[in-house]
Amino acid sequence: MDLYILTRMVHILSGAVLFGTGMGIAFFMVWANRSRDPRTIAAVAGIVVVADGLFTAAAVVIQPLSGLLLIHLQGYGLTEPWLMWAYGLYALIGVCWLPVVWIQLRLRRLARTAAEAGGPLTAEYDRLYRLWFILGFPAFAGVLGIYWLMIAKPG
Repeated sequence: MDLYILTRMVHILSGAVLFGTGMGIAFFMVWANRSRDPRTIAAVAGIVVVADGLFTAAAVVIQPLSGLLLIHLQGYGLTEPWLMWAYGLYALIGVCWLPVVWIQLRLRRLARTAAEAGGPLTAEYDRLYRLWFILGFPAFAGVLGIYWLMIAKPG
């Protein structure tokens, strides 16, 4: 297998991991939150934090590295307009994802505290959950936009 095919495969798979893990995390957090049970939310949020740390973080590093190598191997310039859009969308995704990581840690802590006290979720939990939910929309739109750019490579 030549370097281009291997790099392209790694890039496509890490993109799938980035998108798939994000969708999975969102699905499980939303469903856990619907239960309003602090124990359930604490358990699911704990898994979400680990999944984000293992899978999403790895893909976040692999994507630009494999992307830069693909740009070089295909002979594109780093400032091609479609690549500039991809860089911008990747930055937008990062601006959304970094606070989400902190929010997920905080949601897990708040749910654990409520579960240990045998009480309900707090208003702070609800506020942070709404922010977590809202930040997912531009992040997912950004990932879809990058997929489109990688396929279409508009001139």
